[in-house]
Amino acid sequence: MVNNNHNMDDIMEREQGLNKGLSTKQITMIAIGGAIGTGLFLGSSLAIGLAGPSVILSYSVGAVIALLLMGCLAEMTVAHPTTGSFGAYAEKYVNSWAGFTIRYAYWFSLICSIGTEVTAVALYMNYWFPSVPNAVWIILFAAILLYVNATTVKLFGVVEYWFSVVKIVAIVGFIILASFVIFGADASSNIGIQNYVNDRGFFPNGFWGMWMGIFVSLFSYLSIEMIAVSAGEAEDPKKAVPIALKSAIIRLILFYILTLALMLMIVPWGMAGTDKSPFVKVMEILNIPGAASVMNFVVLIAALSAMNSQLYISTRMVFSLSRGGFAPKKLGELNKRQVPTKALFASVIGIVIAAAFSIFKPESALSLMISISSFGAMFAWFMIFITHLFFRKKYKAVDGEKLPVRMIGYPYLTILGAVLLASVVLSTWFSPDFRPTLLVGFPSLLVISIGYIVWKRVTEAKSRLMANEPEEEQVKMT
Repeated sequence: MVNNNHNMDDIMEREQGLNKGLSTKQITMIAIGGAIGTGLFLGSSLAIGLAGPSVILSYSVGAVIALLLMGCLAEMTVAHPTTGSFGAYAEKYVNSWAGFTIRYAYWFSLICSIGTEVTAVALYMNYWFPSVPNAVWIILFAAILLYVNATTVKLFGVVEYWFSVVKIVAIVGFIILASFVIFGADASSNIGIQNYVNDRGFFPNGFWGMWMGIFVSLFSYLSIEMIAVSAGEAEDPKKAVPIALKSAIIRLILFYILTLALMLMIVPWGMAGTDKSPFVKVMEILNIPGAASVMNFVVLIAALSAMNSQLYISTRMVFSLSRGGFAPKKLGELNKRQVPTKALFASVIGIVIAAAFSIFKPESALSLMISISSFGAMFAWFMIFITHLFFRKKYKAVDGEKLPVRMIGYPYLTILGAVLLASVVLSTWFSPDFRPTLLVGFPSLLVISIGYIVWKRVTEAKSRLMANEPEEEQVKMT
């Protein structure tokens, strides 16, 4: 029988078995690795094209939404550190439909995001090898990262840590170099704050352009919630999660907004395009020997890092679904190294989709993958806000202890986050570029909901059969 009043201890118990080998540093890097990828290094060019210099406001508003979200999620994660994370919290504090739907929608988003990252990898490799088909790079790098994720969680943690170190060093280096160039430029160099208003002003495409830029910024910040999922394999989650969340939020906001602000002083916003990273364009404009190639290597690492993190998290979502009885039992099985490899291989569908787009629609592959992959994750974000409202009302502390982490401004800031997020996502209906978000998103949500109804009826039928078996056996014996 379907039980909507699951005990959180039971949910956490059924998700046991994974190796708790991730340190606080690695968990922090997983979140940064997931969120500093294509969204910053390539997707930012799409946002700049939409918003112009006002993209700085777009990313600032997106950062506020992300900050509110992480406040809600931190409170729930420290109280219940488990792999199912916000899916498990929705199952416990809202209902089974919420737990089922949020996990599947988020998993679908992740596998498409993996496709977005691997599409970007192919674009970056074209910088050096323009004659090699994109599909070759997609298959090669997908195989390498599948191996990393299939081995041990410790190997994954080490690889992701160093991927993220490369990105952070590169971004800090970029900030220092860009600051040096800007403050040392003369008036005739066309470098400086005047680039914010030179081409049709700060809002060249009006308020609407800035608003659509928020949507791209949210795509960029997606994956910061990975910290909560990785808590299930943390050595000390109650210590690691709050530290990792605070560190990740500060770094992400600093990196995104500051780097974009500096970039737009050097590269006029009208030069934005999705053929290559705007970071690479900055290096080309500065004409530093070899710098553009080095930056292309960095953005390649960024995409691989984000893809690596998303493979990890999508695998854990499938694992959680299986252990909860929402997916085939085999997907919840672990190998000798305590890795759910069957769940891992169920999460490579996005790579196949990306390969198909890169072959048949290479000119629109990136924007299509962003649109398709965004809805599920943003639905998950929205449900995190909703779950937090239920959580605070229903949570019962153990032995009278207070929540170690509390979201400030409850319930007003929780509601504000939900309203802002929903407003941005629903606005995509009026944008031809991003309308696929809703055209694909709502039907997929309907399909998932139908799947839940079918699952519920099958589960209840099995429960009735099991309950009747003893009586039937008694009849046979008589």
